[in-house]
Amino acid sequence: MNEPSLLDFIKAKIMPWKYSISEEYLFTTATVNEEVSINEVEDAEINEKPATIWKNWGQFKLVLALFLAIIGQFLMEPPDRNVAVAIIFFFACFVLIAWSAITKDSIFYYQNITNSKSLNFDLSTKKLYLLSASGLLLVLAFFAFQKNTANEILFNFLNLSLWMASLILFLLAVFEADRIKISIENFTRAIKNKQIFIKITPWLIFIIISTLLVFYFRFYRLNEVLGEMFSDHAEKLLDVKDVLNGKFPVFFIRNTGREFFQFYWTAFLAIVFNTGISFLSLKIGTALAGFLTLPYIYLLGKELRNKWVGILAFLFAGIAYWPNVISRVGLRFPFYPLFAAPTLFYLIRGLRQKRRNDFIYSGIALGLGLHGYSSTRFLPVVVVVAVILFLIHKQSKGIRNQTVNAFIVLVIASFIIFLPLFKYTMVNPEAVSYRMMTRLTSSERAITEPAGEIFLKNLWNAETMFFYSNGGTWVHSIPNRPALDMVSAGLYLLGSIIVLIQYIKYRNWEDIFLLIAVPLLMMPSILSLAFPDENPSLNRTGGAIIPVFILVAIGFERVFYSVWRVAKRNRYKFVVSIVGVSLFLISTLINHDLVFNQYDKQFMAGAWNTSQIGSIIKNFTGSTGNADRAYVVPSPHWVDTRLVGINAGYPTKDYALWPEQFNQLNIDDGEKLVILKPDNQDALSLLETMFPNGILYNYDSGFEGKDFYIYHIPPIIIQEENSITP
Repeated sequence: MNEPSLLDFIKAKIMPWKYSISEEYLFTTATVNEEVSINEVEDAEINEKPATIWKNWGQFKLVLALFLAIIGQFLMEPPDRNVAVAIIFFFACFVLIAWSAITKDSIFYYQNITNSKSLNFDLSTKKLYLLSASGLLLVLAFFAFQKNTANEILFNFLNLSLWMASLILFLLAVFEADRIKISIENFTRAIKNKQIFIKITPWLIFIIISTLLVFYFRFYRLNEVLGEMFSDHAEKLLDVKDVLNGKFPVFFIRNTGREFFQFYWTAFLAIVFNTGISFLSLKIGTALAGFLTLPYIYLLGKELRNKWVGILAFLFAGIAYWPNVISRVGLRFPFYPLFAAPTLFYLIRGLRQKRRNDFIYSGIALGLGLHGYSSTRFLPVVVVVAVILFLIHKQSKGIRNQTVNAFIVLVIASFIIFLPLFKYTMVNPEAVSYRMMTRLTSSERAITEPAGEIFLKNLWNAETMFFYSNGGTWVHSIPNRPALDMVSAGLYLLGSIIVLIQYIKYRNWEDIFLLIAVPLLMMPSILSLAFPDENPSLNRTGGAIIPVFILVAIGFERVFYSVWRVAKRNRYKFVVSIVGVSLFLISTLINHDLVFNQYDKQFMAGAWNTSQIGSIIKNFTGSTGNADRAYVVPSPHWVDTRLVGINAGYPTKDYALWPEQFNQLNIDDGEKLVILKPDNQDALSLLETMFPNGILYNYDSGFEGKDFYIYHIPPIIIQEENSITP
């Protein structure tokens, strides 16, 4: 009997009384039972029928589809776009993939990993006591997080101890210790017997090279790209300074309010790397967050498909302009994907393999993420959608009640972690919700169009940002260019079409979730109804990095593996490998140019050069001057004078001196330095009138429109009574 086509499948679903197909032709199943080791479960590979491909050019349709998609995306690149022709190429790509599906080419597969282990949480009397104690401590912790006279809630020994004790007791009650116990015993046995071996294999070498490559992209020239701070960084560093000075808020109220994770993380790294209150401390923290996201993208890709999809997703996400830029800005942006990645990985693996502990890990990651970046507040919705999709598909048959129980455990674990911010929200809801409500409602700006129309426009703009425009925010993107390079965008289109057809063909819940997760994880940007011009944005869509690059990897793996596996001669396999590697290298070079050349130049052209001003003051202080005798005259839309202090090595000092305060310059007779914008002629005239012996210098910044004046006031030397000379 021949394998049924997609058309046969659709007929059987629409008219089951007339057409029928046997599921043995639909599914290639990798079944895993309790006796199989964890590694074997995670490494379960798909079994595909051998193909005689030279008699069937189906796999080459996919290669042609990929190149059509890349050509189409090339035509979408700014500044000379040809959208109409590009759409024709994209449509041709879709037609080729659909043709492959209809003609039964072996480019689609279904993988279903099952596990006979139960998801039930059997609660003994002892565990019930632990749960009761955990609940009691959680209530006590809730009341121990009390606000002070400044309407703040601070961490202290009491509330921190109660909070952590509640979490520990909860974990003891619900945790499945058998797996951990076996792993610890095996590790201990290996230590005692001195039998720890690392087997050097080609795969291990490939993993090491891949890691070095993405490490390079995350940390190369970190101190230069980005090269300047802007006002948000001043707020963040002042909060870090509070932490280092012994103040430990649950929620930081500066700059409309921020969750706590970045500030404690940065303070810790500032101590470890001895970088102090500096821009570099912020960037190390966010670059590490971006780098630590990648292993979970690998694990999720491997779980959903195979290890090749995992490592390809790891590589493409590691080199890509989008995640690299938001990891280098030094703000909280990469904490969204950092916590979304483990949340989704453990949730999906828990649902697929019925691993009880994974639901707990997912809940912990979700709870931590809610303390990271405000965009993560939509992540609980994504988790709920994933569980619902699993429950309504046939893969959940027989374990739906168990799944609901496991989901409840996930919710409780995340709530325990979330408790401090939950309490602060109860005390000061306006501070926590301010930023979100100003974008979602008309509380700051009136919504002038129907909300539904704005939402649909935002949804379209976000979904097309991979191919057309990632928005116009210059501080964390290259304005009005696609979020993906032309190779990655072509692969993303290809992977999305393949996964969509696979879902239509096999009704695998993970496939539809992978597609739906992209717009869901971009909702923090899409829901900017009052400020639609802020959508799309690379920062608020950051969680979508995870499914997007898995889809990129699926596109790459399906194209080149499907051809490579049927190439009967080594020279054909070599050609296939060279083409695949060449495409990846092209993507690497494009992204390298985007991050370290184009983005760097356009950012430095837009940012004010506070580091140069800070350096001038630092040199002045270290030679003949005094830190308290240097000043910056503020001008509208010019440098943030707090950043000058941070760059000069005085993070708590604001160097602003307004013209009406110039009388302060007469307080003593010491040498002084005043820095001002060249077009501030009124302030310059006043200085020259008050201190006619001052010397004016024009500092050449090297950037157009970024030069500044330095007015040097020499010290006043008293020679005799009623006579002074400079």
